[in-house]
Amino acid sequence: MTLQLELPADLEERLRKEAERRGLPRESVVVQMLSEHLPPPSDERRAAAVAMLNDWAEEDANLPAEEAAANAAVLRALDEDRPSYRKLFADR
Repeated sequence: MTLQLELPADLEERLRKEAERRGLPRESVVVQMLSEHLPPPSDERRAAAVAMLNDWAEEDANLPAEEAAANAAVLRALDEDRPSYRKLFADR
């Protein structure tokens, strides 16, 4: 894809200096910056989020009984201390 942009003079100068610093053409620097700063495709983000949630679920499943009980006590305390009758955490 070809994209033509009108850059303000100060931004053009910053790009030129960064390209010189990296020893790359300006176009390559812009492509690298876009790649670094644009979010990944939603499929990759979704897969990363699902993997993280699965890791957390696995960690919870493998907690020692004492730690699991302590965590449950914290969640109960948070629910009991709420001014609302609606619970934040479902009973397990």
